[in-house]
Amino acid sequence: MDLILATGNSHKRDEFQAILPDYRILTPHDLGTSFNCEETGESFCENSLIKAAFLHTHAGGRPVIADDSGLCVRALEGAPGVRSARYGEEEGKSLSSKEKYELLLKNLKGITDREAAFVCSLVLYINEYRYFIFQESCRGLIAEGPMGSGGFGYDPVFLIPETGKTMAELSEEEKNRISHRGRAGAALRNFLHSHGAELGVV
Repeated sequence: MDLILATGNSHKRDEFQAILPDYRILTPHDLGTSFNCEETGESFCENSLIKAAFLHTHAGGRPVIADDSGLCVRALEGAPGVRSARYGEEEGKSLSSKEKYELLLKNLKGITDREAAFVCSLVLYINEYRYFIFQESCRGLIAEGPMGSGGFGYDPVFLIPETGKTMAELSEEEKNRISHRGRAGAALRNFLHSHGAELGVV
């Protein structure tokens, strides 16, 4: 069974494929279309629903999954939050992942409160009247500097105290077990095992 993921990010597609091995995860690119949806929501949940509904209209009514994820830093009043992927754009240009986490570290310079959480709001979208939301988080600290070469985005500076490692230092298996996206994906996987046949997602 195919599930169409509302993203143009190949790293995210690979993560969901590992989390949902019983399904073939396709992206809009695999369907021969691009995915360019304006995220105007004020919460992760709103944005994931916007993306899911947008893609559903371009996917022939097939089941769609969409997530909106980001990093919330307590000392920055929850920033970058829903703007995690667009962090720093207000300075006039798009930033690379490395430039984004370097800006984050700059904005936290001299601040001792490093508490943060990755948040993932994941939607299984059947149609406009039937969809299911799974929201999870992973709590940690912002490191003083980047460590590790795995993962993507803010992973190199997100330290998980119980492991003593950043997200970028974890194996794929470790990350999928404890990350925000891994936890939301596991909840979706369990839901599909119980209700997939009823929903026609088998």
